[in-house]
Order: sequence, then structure tokens, then C-alpha cells
Amino acid sequence: MSTGFDSTGPQASVASVTDRVRRIEIGAPVAAACFLGDKAAFVCAEESVALVGADNVVTKVDVNGGGILCSASDGKRLVLGGDDGRLVALDSKGRTQVLATDAKRRWIDNVALHSDGSVAWSSGKTAFAQQPKGEARSLDVPSTVGGLAFAPKGFRLAVAHYNGVTMWFPNMAASKPEFLEWKGSHLGVNFSPDGRFIVTTMHESALHGWRLADNKHMRMSGYPSRVRSMSWTVGGKGLATSGADCVIVWPFASKDGPMGKEPGMLAPLPGKVTAVACHPKSDILAAGYSNGTVMLVRLNDGAEILARAKDDVAVSALAWDAKGATLAFATEQGAAGLLTL
Repeated sequence: MSTGFDSTGPQASVASVTDRVRRIEIGAPVAAACFLGDKAAFVCAEESVALVGADNVVTKVDVNGGGILCSASDGKRLVLGGDDGRLVALDSKGRTQVLATDAKRRWIDNVALHSDGSVAWSSGKTAFAQQPKGEARSLDVPSTVGGLAFAPKGFRLAVAHYNGVTMWFPNMAASKPEFLEWKGSHLGVNFSPDGRFIVTTMHESALHGWRLADNKHMRMSGYPSRVRSMSWTVGGKGLATSGADCVIVWPFASKDGPMGKEPGMLAPLPGKVTAVACHPKSDILAAGYSNGTVMLVRLNDGAEILARAKDDVAVSALAWDAKGATLAFATEQGAAGLLTL
């Protein structure tokens, strides 16, 4: 991969691999992407998921009667929540299974998966968590759930909401959940891969984080717009984010994380970064922009490769397969592509 990067010239001379992209037309706006085995899965904004194999054939699978509000994947299954109150799992063969149905038919608007097969979801102010062979447990939080994330180790769930994050052990009924307070509306939430830090995206143009050893705050501000996408670099040394006209990468290698440090700024373009996806095995990331551009960026020196030329339609989804061999991307209007390196 490293031989393809050109780090010497200006933006106009950036190397390109656009001719290697397999172009796919999904036929509907795409909200997210992932890989189920060797198949790419493009989550449409409504009703269906498009599965694409090596033959480039698009197979649409209906998973919801209306809007798809959230999704999460562990590489083996894709779990989706919708405005019909159902939580549905999809595998690479296109088989679906209803995992849960909200008793009040409320929207299921957040979902998270654990590496052990556990699943969490939320409806309104209630978060649910269920292990593979256990019963669903629930927790009500002070306001509408904004995001969910499982800790890397143990059965612990972070529930983001207004004014902070509730840290919940679903199997410890007698234990009071821990509350991490910070004023404002907290939306997406994520643990660092080593479990030492937790970071939320805010309704404001900022991130907020806590070092869990002592709950010390980490303020990560200065964005011109809301951060809607974040991805940990290999080994969890950095956190790449959208929300600016370049990729913002916060350093997390030291015990203090980004406290007192400036972030890295990579791949500046006239368009705003709308999606980021870090390579699972190398210090490389993919970035999608509001003008339709997709760039591959090497973290150590900022070298760039153009994967998709701009067309003025925002990139809405990026995902690497487990091996880091293929990148999937898609736009808000359903134009998609698969790039095998």
C-alpha cells in the first residue's frame, strides 16, 4: 500500500486509484456501510439493506417497514433498529431475525454490539442490554438516549444522554450505575480500544471525553460543525473525526490522552469531512467529504491517495473489511463503490 502514496506534490498531483473502484448503484440514499464476511452491506435510509458480493450484484433485503434509524455490525451480522419498533439482525446470506420488538412500538434509535455477541438498543429514555443466552435487561436514564457503546472487556454499557453518560453493568442489579457528568447534549459515544477512555460527540461542535481511571475531563473543541463520525486508529493511538475541512486526529497514546495536546490535521479540502474510517491493520484512514471526495491518508506523514473524485454529493458511509483489503463507500444519493487494494 505504501508505494502508492505521493507525498511530494501539491493537491493536484495526488496519486489516484479511482480507476480501480468497482462502481455500484444502490438506488437509494445510504446511511451506513459495513462488511458481512466478504460481502459489503450498504444500509439504506429506509426499508432495506443492499448486499454486494464479488460479482458486484446488488441484492436488496427488506429489514424494516419504514425508516432505518441505527445500525451496528460485528462482521458476522448487522443489527438494525427502525421506526417500526423492531430490532432486526441480518447475516451475509440475507437471512433476517427479529431480536426484539418494543412493547410500545417506540422507535429504536440506537444499537451497539459486543464482541461476545451481546446486543444493546434504546427506545426513548430506556436502554436495553441482552447477552446471547440471557434475558433483556433495561435501564431508564434522565433523558432520551443519544448513543450506546459496550466496553471492550466485561459486560458494561455506556449510555449517552443529556448532561452526561451513565455507565451501567446490566448484570449487577444491586449496583448503582455510575454517572459521568458534563453539561450539554451527548450523542454518539465510544470507548477507546484499551478501555481507558470514553468519548462522546456533542450536539455542540465538540467532543467530550473522560479518563476512566479518575474521571478526569477531556475537552476537544474548535470544530466548525458537529462531529458525526469518529474512528479509532489501529491500536487506539488516535481518534480520527469528521466535522472540519480536514480530518482531525486526537492523540491517545499517552496516559493523559489528548489533554494538553494539539490534534493532528490531515487531508484538508474545500469540502467538509463527513465520514472517517481507520484501517484495521495499518496506520491509514479513509475520509469522505461533503463534496463527494474520498481520500486515503497515511497517518505518519499525511500522504494522500484519491479514491473517489468529487461530484458535490456528500459521502455518507465508509467501511473497511476485516482484513483491510477492501474499502466500501457510498453517498447520500446511493452512488457506491468498492476499492480493493
